Amino acid sequence: MQTNKPTIIAVTGASASGKSLFAQTIYDELLPELGSSGIAIMKEDSYYKSQSHLSMEERIKTNYDHPSAFEHSLLSQHLTQLSVGESVDIPTYCYKTHTRLEETVHLTPTPIILIEGILLFADKELRDKFDIKIYIDTPLDICLVRRINRDTIERSRSIASITEQYLTTVRPMYHQHIQPNKPFADIVVTRGGKNRMAIEMLKAKIRQLMNSNL
Repeated sequence: MQTNKPTIIAVTGASASGKSLFAQTIYDELLPELGSSGIAIMKEDSYYKSQSHLSMEERIKTNYDHPSAFEHSLLSQHLTQLSVGESVDIPTYCYKTHTRLEETVHLTPTPIILIEGILLFADKELRDKFDIKIYIDTPLDICLVRRINRDTIERSRSIASITEQYLTTVRPMYHQHIQPNKPFADIVVTRGGKNRMAIEMLKAKIRQLMNSNL
């Protein structure tokens, strides 16, 4: 069991804002240096609720951009367990079947834990568990183009279904549950997930945290 509480760094922003790229880039670039025992990455999407009890037609109708779509209570529990040195089994979510798979991912606590997702700041209990809060501030028109490119290629979706979902839930939920929580951020990053200055600054902070724990 580790003696020091992990530093939990949350990265949030609109869907397709570049938050996943930002978090993944930092993880990938620091992994060779810190090792798998030094840094880990988690995704809020893993905690979408199981919908195995619903038909596919009903699953498609779910508002995936509303906090109720997530099992934030389980995510909060897992972060608490990681904070006290306990391992957790993270759910695996399938975007094509719109429900969880039977497989889980075992995660052992590390000194640095990155987590990214659209609604991480919407839940106060969850928000209070983050040591560093980062908001990726990207214009919505750019997010929409990125979302179309991603969902058609990675999630086998049609442009019609993507745009319909964007207009009915994604954009309204952004204005209701994501953008209003921007003031909770410690750092606001512009220009998306490729902002090298922001990436290098956070990497430097993580190195500082690691050195202070030695």
